[in-house]
Amino acid sequence: MSSQIIPVEPFDYVVFGGTGDLAERKLLPALYHRQLDGQFTEPTRIIGASRSALTHEEYRKFADEALKEHLKKGEYDEAEVKKFCARLYYVSVDARSDAGWDKLKELLDDGKDRVRAFYLAVAPGIFGDISEKIRDNKLITKTTRIVVEKPIGRDLASALELNNTIGKVFREEQIFRIDHYLGKETVQNLMALRFANALYEPLWNSAHIDHVQFTVSEAVGLESRAGYYDKAGALRDMVQNHILQLVCLVAMEVPPSMNAEAVRDEKLKVLRALKRIDSSNVEKLTVRGQYKAGASAGGPVKGYLEELEGGVSNTETFVAIKAEINNWRWAGVPFYIRTGKRMAERMSEIVITFKPIPHSIFDEAAGRISQNQLVIRLQPNEGVKQSLMIKDPGPGGMRLRNVSLDMSFAEAFNARNADAYERLLLDVIRSNQTLFMRRDEVEAAWQWVDPILKAWEATGQNVQGYTAGTWGPSQAIALIERDGRTWHES
Repeated sequence: MSSQIIPVEPFDYVVFGGTGDLAERKLLPALYHRQLDGQFTEPTRIIGASRSALTHEEYRKFADEALKEHLKKGEYDEAEVKKFCARLYYVSVDARSDAGWDKLKELLDDGKDRVRAFYLAVAPGIFGDISEKIRDNKLITKTTRIVVEKPIGRDLASALELNNTIGKVFREEQIFRIDHYLGKETVQNLMALRFANALYEPLWNSAHIDHVQFTVSEAVGLESRAGYYDKAGALRDMVQNHILQLVCLVAMEVPPSMNAEAVRDEKLKVLRALKRIDSSNVEKLTVRGQYKAGASAGGPVKGYLEELEGGVSNTETFVAIKAEINNWRWAGVPFYIRTGKRMAERMSEIVITFKPIPHSIFDEAAGRISQNQLVIRLQPNEGVKQSLMIKDPGPGGMRLRNVSLDMSFAEAFNARNADAYERLLLDVIRSNQTLFMRRDEVEAAWQWVDPILKAWEATGQNVQGYTAGTWGPSQAIALIERDGRTWHES
């Protein structure tokens, strides 16, 4: 059974940074797929905007090449691509001058009654400039939205400044702070799993759950992001946004409805309940790592310092954290977080481990009784696994075995796994903010992360080396094993 595709009303999507890497790899392919599934109504336009001097036809050629390179085998349909490119336009504009803005206004004036979305796929340093130019050129209509990419600040102070700058031009309900992790199919299914079944929610608390693990690992290194990454590090790049959002979805209370504000209210409560980590406990509760030369599936790889031009850096490419949530539901339940580059494999998963049975009626010959686990795999091979203890079939007495009820989305639904951006880009048009971060969420996340960053500096907590192609430094293993637990590895 396939899902029902609901068309959206006509729109103009203006992508600032329209010739950039994000537009090429993600945004244009995502919008093409939405057209392919019949979700666009006419007239709908996609307008690329950047400083490059291109004609409409040159931009359409750029998009065509991007689709050829980044679509999967069999997804490039010549007739559909031609139709898609026909709705593409391009304007050369400068965020810090008046150049080109009259041309953009002229183009948009043809669609005053359509939904109008501005996607800022550019450096955060010019978010404010673009917002002000949009306002000054009277491009804001009743149905205008603006989409901003991470990073939203590099600390609380800069996040406040950035939110204030955009907030002077746009109302909060017009601002969509995008986190593509929230658009992943399995993340959506986390809410369905919790709130659409009677099975889990009664057990979703400290009385029944032993601990929760979050792993977001990457096999790649810096690639083309050296300039940004060395100033950010794993804590800013992954934990402050992606992983904390996953923590919120796992830990939040049941919202009264799926209304965007109801969901985001509950997520905010989780962020505000996170136990503070500062100089008094940072060395006990966090591990910083940096990869050294090693090997990946493609062969030998350089270490982080070898990939940097300067060759000197204390930036963490790996971080592990033991977090706790100070509320009634989760008191005493550790939330273990780890994320890093150049790890053993590319993988994102959430593992909920339930408490052991209070008493075993089976003798030792039956074997060890493992704790039940619910494993939610976000990537790759999206799916859900529930481990259970059963009797090993056959005669010869009672022998217990740990098996998994395994549901793979690809196998269960026999459907293409849509990219997260496909859902989020169209949610902007629908004005559905459920999967986007509210201003107070962003700031609450920084209020928890900021003390960790300051504590690392105050205590001089250096990065621990780990070999590329492994699961991180040995200190991260010690972080969880001194509590009598181990990291889950599929």
